[in-house]
Amino acid sequence: MKLEPVELKRITIDDGFWNKHVRLVREVILPYQWEAINDRIPGAQSSHCLENFKIAAGMKDGEYYGAVFQDTDIAKWLEAVGFTLCTQKDEELEKTADEVIDLIAKAQCPDGYLNTYFTVKEPEKRWSDLCEGHELYTAGHMIEAAVAYYQGTGKRKLLDCIIRFADLICRVFGDGEGKNGGYPGHQEIELALVKLYRVTGDRKYLDTAKGFLDRRGVGENCFLKERRTGGYMRLFPEFENYDPRYSQSHLPVRMQHTAEGHAVRAAYMYSAMADIAGEYQDALLFDACERIWNNMVNRRMYLTGSIGSSGILERFTCDYDLPNSCNYSETCASIGLAMFGMRMGNLTGDGKYFDVVERALYNTVLAGVALDGKSFFYVNPLEVWPAACMDRTAREHVKPVRQKWFGVACCPPNVARTLASLGQYLYAVSGDEIYIHLFVSGESRIVVGGTEVRVRVDTRFPWENEIRIVFRGIPETGIRAAVRVPEYAAQFRAEKDGEQADFQVEKQYAHFRLTRDCEIRIRFDSPAHFVRANPRVRADAGKVALVRGPLVYCLEEVDNGDNLSSVFADTQTAPAERQLSELGGIVALYFEGKRRKDNWDEETLYQDRAIEWEDASFKAVPYAYWNNRGAGEMCVWIKELLKIDSAV
Repeated sequence: MKLEPVELKRITIDDGFWNKHVRLVREVILPYQWEAINDRIPGAQSSHCLENFKIAAGMKDGEYYGAVFQDTDIAKWLEAVGFTLCTQKDEELEKTADEVIDLIAKAQCPDGYLNTYFTVKEPEKRWSDLCEGHELYTAGHMIEAAVAYYQGTGKRKLLDCIIRFADLICRVFGDGEGKNGGYPGHQEIELALVKLYRVTGDRKYLDTAKGFLDRRGVGENCFLKERRTGGYMRLFPEFENYDPRYSQSHLPVRMQHTAEGHAVRAAYMYSAMADIAGEYQDALLFDACERIWNNMVNRRMYLTGSIGSSGILERFTCDYDLPNSCNYSETCASIGLAMFGMRMGNLTGDGKYFDVVERALYNTVLAGVALDGKSFFYVNPLEVWPAACMDRTAREHVKPVRQKWFGVACCPPNVARTLASLGQYLYAVSGDEIYIHLFVSGESRIVVGGTEVRVRVDTRFPWENEIRIVFRGIPETGIRAAVRVPEYAAQFRAEKDGEQADFQVEKQYAHFRLTRDCEIRIRFDSPAHFVRANPRVRADAGKVALVRGPLVYCLEEVDNGDNLSSVFADTQTAPAERQLSELGGIVALYFEGKRRKDNWDEETLYQDRAIEWEDASFKAVPYAYWNNRGAGEMCVWIKELLKIDSAV
């Protein structure tokens, strides 16, 4: 079963929870990031991205500045603009984007090549450093930007530029004599070429994407071979003693079983694998996707829907290695996880994938941006002790406060494009059936069985678990509707036009038959509760975490004082829920427990001394919103107050 996502332009979001985030993109994040890309944010790291394009276009003199993939700053900004214009026109924003596109077109080489680093700094070394050069990665983001902007505006200038570039890539890369048989060191172009194929109908883009996957890990490793050549450019010191697992090139993709290496590279590649498996009906490739998904989600994913446990090389390590205070969990990796999950869910019609998509979106992805839209987390730990986040230590990558911008700024624009395209995660269609994946208020015009059906969703989810869905325009022949049943939903029930509804649950979707315009009301329970980790997760032994529906909660110093490691939760009593106005209106959780008394002499480090306790109450807030009320300690996993029966 394959589901087709509903076009963004057919979806309008008007949701009490998501509005503050989605509107933030257009009103704050895009203008703020435009200032950052133009190097006009005081105290922020320089982007220089547009300056590089001006130099490449011959409009000014200067030296290239920034990472080898600096072009992606503007590419992801343009993609977010395209998604934004899909749902709401903005003449001023479109005018600014058109001016940027004019600049990009001027920087394009006569043969279609487009990359300011190699145009300005290393013009003789095109395609010679696939391992570290990021040419294909940068090209992929440019392709995605062009597709999104075309879909949002109907304008072809950037799309036509990118088609010329993609045609060049298709001529350069492939199998056979005279072709470059390599593949990207940082995957991204594979999924981008699939998007370009779906917009243009030109199958060579799809075949080229498949070729990059088919060659990866086959025979002599492309990157190890490159590194033996005399002219190889060493751009990143951490790539010394290169391990092909880092780039998922250690085995042919269809033979891979575990999530390995750099988490963002991995998630982007797995997304492309799912795309290609669906387009070519490639059972072996789909089986690999399923194996890798199961390994990643069941053994290598954090409770918050983040992936990549090592700060060194931003990578997966081994099963159940999920440290909390020194993990990496890059925001981009969670976005990649959501992209992979969406594709797997739409390939299978199985709601379990959207359970993970939802978890990533409601927790780590939202944590990646402040509620004011002007600062960002690149790294998303589950425990922070600010004083210990020191340079040249195991936690130097962990920032106790969000940053204004980054020299390598992949995460801020990635959050923007994700929030701007949130609609792609909400609905899909298969035959005569509409699938509702996530519970977000709004109105959509969905074509099903050749008929446009209007779907209106009203809900206060995730604070309340009632979803009202109104269907208008149901054809005489009828349609079907499938509503996801989340794994955390207890007592799932439904009414149709005020009466108990008949439905069948299959693959975590409740399937309804609709023969006329109607209203369906979904209700379920998902009370706040404590969860524990698999005992093999050493970092969480003897600890619990608080969850409520898709939301993971955390303790913050601002609510509970410092030294959160001294907090012990009494899990015998259910946490209490309270609606608050702070943080944009949240449900906070309160629980009882004990705190170990801090009454030691500061000069005594170790002592044979009994533990002294004090009763205490504690407050937890959604992890997505931590660090919006000032700097301080934070933790997700809390020590559990154990009451062991002496008779056992």
